[in-house]
Amino acid sequence: MNLEPIRTIKRQTLARITELTEQPKPSYQIDGQQVAWSEYLKQLRATVEWCNRMLVAEQPYETHSQAYT
Repeated sequence: MNLEPIRTIKRQTLARITELTEQPKPSYQIDGQQVAWSEYLKQLRATVEWCNRMLVAEQPYETHSQAYT
């Protein structure tokens, strides 16, 4: 599996999180539309967690076993 797109998504998402936390904005409502920055930040963090899970799942691993006779 090509993991580069997942790494790119993770990098971009972390950059966006950095932008949002450097200059936090309050949630607000305008013309009946709700803008919830804290909810957006939560979704971005979930995206990073998903990327981490995908990257870990594709890493090679070793299984050690021992037979008893």
